[in-house]
Amino acid sequence: MQFRTMRRSRQLLSQEESESVLKRGSHGVLACLGDGDYPYAVPLNYVYYEGKIFLHSAREGHKVDAILRHPKVSFTVVDEDTIVPAQYTSCFRSVIVFGKAAPVEGQLWRKAFLAMADKYCASVPVAQRIEKTEACHQALGIVIEIEYCTGKEAIEFVQAKADPALLP
Repeated sequence: MQFRTMRRSRQLLSQEESESVLKRGSHGVLACLGDGDYPYAVPLNYVYYEGKIFLHSAREGHKVDAILRHPKVSFTVVDEDTIVPAQYTSCFRSVIVFGKAAPVEGQLWRKAFLAMADKYCASVPVAQRIEKTEACHQALGIVIEIEYCTGKEAIEFVQAKADPALLP
């Protein structure tokens, strides 16, 4: 499949900048084809690990049914969104990933699940994080194999790279 190129290419994030957004984001929105072919978008915690997006889920439900029926998904992470009322705009930075989602198990899921615990529960002792993730058998791991990733930022951020005083 040929993915669209971004229209405002000056605002395109590099691959490294996009990966940084994915690494530091606190949550994203998974979009898939839901019941009756209606779009289904759901906010989720995630971890970007080994070049893939990992999610945890209940073993059944709308999201799982949608992914099993049609694995093509998109996942969006908003890194920055500062509203600038006086200029009728916002300063934003975001990344959209396109890929195929599927359940994941085994060693890869255990490592990704621990990476997720490390991301969200860093204040909890490591031994406890390991114990909790190894004891959790009710969660279903989901992996998104990334086929295309694109990031974009507000023109104000592009301009501020050359002159930081330009930030509103």
